[in-house]
Amino acid sequence: MAFRDPPRPATTNHKNKGIGCVSQTLAVTAHRLVKKFGGRRVVDGIDLQVPAGTIYGVLGPNGAGKTTTLRMLLGIIEPDEGERTLLGHDRPREASDQVGYLPEERGLYPAMKAREAIAFMGALRGLPWGVGRKRAVELMENAGLGYAVDTKIRKLSKGMAQLVQLLGSVVHQPDLLVLDEPFSGLDPVNQENLEKLIRGEQARGATVLFSTHVMAHAERLCDRLAIIAGGKRRFEGTVNDARGQLPMQAHYTPERDDPGIARILPADARHNGSEWIFSVPDGGIEDMLRLLTQSGHGVTGLSIERPGLHDAFVKIVGAKALADAEAEAL
Repeated sequence: MAFRDPPRPATTNHKNKGIGCVSQTLAVTAHRLVKKFGGRRVVDGIDLQVPAGTIYGVLGPNGAGKTTTLRMLLGIIEPDEGERTLLGHDRPREASDQVGYLPEERGLYPAMKAREAIAFMGALRGLPWGVGRKRAVELMENAGLGYAVDTKIRKLSKGMAQLVQLLGSVVHQPDLLVLDEPFSGLDPVNQENLEKLIRGEQARGATVLFSTHVMAHAERLCDRLAIIAGGKRRFEGTVNDARGQLPMQAHYTPERDDPGIARILPADARHNGSEWIFSVPDGGIEDMLRLLTQSGHGVTGLSIERPGLHDAFVKIVGAKALADAEAEAL
């Protein structure tokens, strides 16, 4: 049997202040993707560029179009408009053996043993059965599930079965791992195990693309992310880029707290227990601290922190749009 080199992922060129063109390898691209269901644009002109070797998150509220976008990228459904490439292929399904996919809808054969289920999923991607069974044991042991390799799926907890399906999506060591809401339904321990697995896949050289509506996972894991709402991309960049959409936040604890303190603090100041939280003014915080000290309120605690990704997400998407999307998904 003759072997040929796999097709190259797409590249994009960027001018770098006269130094020349710097080529960046892209594992996934999307240009103006549109998908309509019943006349409604569920995905409305989304652009994505996922650099190879990165962990890339697609964030959005329920009903934002995340799952539909991933399915179009994988070639499971066809876009009504737009173009996409997957590992250099214009026809994404030609790259299916190089991809691991965990869909939002979980499903395994309940009568299969865990080891066989993982090996079976690898075999669907061209992995020899014996290799798959051996790797299945190693993967389960690394995930803390070594004791359950011969347990039938029907006897596993929901979280354990979900991890088994996840291991089945990586057993063939794919170049691209696509995970749709992978943390949904997992307890905190298994969420931590999943984060370790995602980082391990990146360390192996894989690109990881996952969707989520939970900011904490994206904040810890993502090299880059896209925020979508209402089927449109609202932001693309790093976590710090997103957090930079908001001013720095001051956490201030006075020596004496009374209603008069609100007249000194910025208009967006809010009380949270014993402290006040507010945006740092453009001119800095020194003049305000001087007024607080002179008025007798004093300072017992002060820290200045970058806003969290959740706050940036609300700012980018809009509180009303976020609430409307969540209500529509119920």
